Amino acid sequence: MTETGLQPETLDFDPAPVAPERDLMSKFDGLIAERQALIDTGVTDPFAIVMDQVKSPTQAVIAGRDTILLGTYNYMGMTFDPDVIAAGHAALDRFGSGTNGSRMLNGTFRDHMEAEAALRDFYGTSGAIVFSTGYMANLGMISTLVGKGEYVILDADSHASIYDGCKQGVAEIVRFRHNSVEDLDKRLGRLPKDAGKLVVLEGVYSMLGDIAPLKEMVAVAKKHGAMVLSDEAHSMGFYGPNGRGVYEDQGLEGEVDFVVGTFSKSVGTVGGFCVSNHPKFEAIRIACRAYIFTASLPPSVVATAAASIRKLMTAHDKRAQLWANARQLHGGLKAMGFRLGTEAPDSAIVAVILDDQEQAVAMWQGLLHAGVYVNMARPPATPAGTFLLRCSLCAEHSEAQLDAVLAMFRAAGEAVGAIG
Repeated sequence: MTETGLQPETLDFDPAPVAPERDLMSKFDGLIAERQALIDTGVTDPFAIVMDQVKSPTQAVIAGRDTILLGTYNYMGMTFDPDVIAAGHAALDRFGSGTNGSRMLNGTFRDHMEAEAALRDFYGTSGAIVFSTGYMANLGMISTLVGKGEYVILDADSHASIYDGCKQGVAEIVRFRHNSVEDLDKRLGRLPKDAGKLVVLEGVYSMLGDIAPLKEMVAVAKKHGAMVLSDEAHSMGFYGPNGRGVYEDQGLEGEVDFVVGTFSKSVGTVGGFCVSNHPKFEAIRIACRAYIFTASLPPSVVATAAASIRKLMTAHDKRAQLWANARQLHGGLKAMGFRLGTEAPDSAIVAVILDDQEQAVAMWQGLLHAGVYVNMARPPATPAGTFLLRCSLCAEHSEAQLDAVLAMFRAAGEAVGAIG
């Protein structure tokens, strides 16, 4: 007998069929199939590269082969600097492996304060806040600065972290055509004059390596009463007289309200930051969810960041060498007939544009087997319909290494029909 007093076999109806559980992963079937089809051709998965050993800022062992690294963001080669490594060791010994808390609670250690002091000195600003990553810096700053009834205006080709910062917030989002001063002016002119506005720009765009006309754009933003945030992630360390970025190079230090950056590129570790001279900037610490509700960086990480930033303040020879390397690689590839993302070496990023994904993958594979690692990029990371190989230069690349890289590019390019 059951609790109802009925024998189970006396039920005179069948239970309703249970609807099949919706598989939330099914939306990724197309991506999974595309990736598997690529692997089935015998190509190394471009998005699953493992570094077996890293020997220097420019050389690693991948799949058992010595490989020149031309796909990292280690622009200034600080990852193996002896002083930077020593600072990390000392902090690890003194404070342990982690903070076990957010910056708001028990997660602020001596070296977090030192990293923020180093940033204030490097940028010549009164305020600096360290975030756990550069992604979180953009996510936090944009979603916190711009509220309901206000507007965030961004370049259509902005980085994913900028778009996600917009989505995280409640402001109205307005896009303008990539690097178009005219379109920015037009769209700002349509917005309510009294509404709060934040124009978000990038000094260097990470896919093609092109730079923004910040001087003209900032002037337009100010004309319409907007504040400006400039993401200098891909220009910090080597752009401008002091390596502060494109905004410094274009003489805008008194005009840009907020500068966002990352430790994972020229600084050579991990983390993000924002600096500003705004007198109320410290309020971000008690208002920003991406700062309040996430774990703080380990002491060893912020110690390496602080040491690296202070060395970058006087790294004039490194800056000069990085620009020389950019000219050598860009000039060599252009002379061979490759289609590049920029007409001149505008940054430490040199993008080689290919016809389609098949050609891009084949050339990427040929380069890897020859002994050089670059990034393969495709939509949605790149502009629509653009497939490219992205080279990221380092101040530690030698002239001989780049000569070898150029020879590998020639052979790989000819093999896939990218050059004659």
